[in-house]
Amino acid sequence: MKYVILIHANPEPWDHPTARFTAEGKALSADEHAELDRRFDLLFDEMQTRGELVDAEALAAPSTSTVFRWRSDATEGPFTETAEQLAGFFHIDVESHERAVEIASQFAGPGSPAELRPSMWVDPRRQQK
Repeated sequence: MKYVILIHANPEPWDHPTARFTAEGKALSADEHAELDRRFDLLFDEMQTRGELVDAEALAAPSTSTVFRWRSDATEGPFTETAEQLAGFFHIDVESHERAVEIASQFAGPGSPAELRPSMWVDPRRQQK
């Protein structure tokens, strides 16, 4: 089962990891950040060992984006009325929804909520297994 974990943030300035640049993240001590980093490294290693990590990318600042709308010209970003913007994603391939929830719940960070969304298209190769 494939899922995308979407990381949202509103860091000032825009940089990665976003949790270090949000107001909530700036309020944490160096030791607290070190512990968050340690936990993330363990999770990342586990996902790689189990073959669950498909792809991951941090995204550039929303102001560098361009949105194309049907029947209109391109518009410079950012594009939504919300403070938080998409900061990056992790594409995972797991055995169950429960495992996806277990992983995604660990991606939320200070000022950076995480969203779990299943992939919509079925991979026909997985149906043959």
